[in-house]
Amino acid sequence: MFICLCQGITDSQIRQAVRDGNMTLAEVRQKLPVATQCGRCTQSVKDVINEELAQSADFYEVA
Repeated sequence: MFICLCQGITDSQIRQAVRDGNMTLAEVRQKLPVATQCGRCTQSVKDVINEELAQSADFYEVA
């Protein structure tokens, strides 16, 4: 699903950036040009980052 329409960034790309070690909006923005134009996607990007971090935490807790 597209999260940042201005730059054509998907939730999958954001999730991969988090899996690659980018855990904050600032870090994800260094990897992807997300939330750099109109800014309307900023909260959605944060939500995706938090969801991915929560899933990773659950994975590591169980394992």
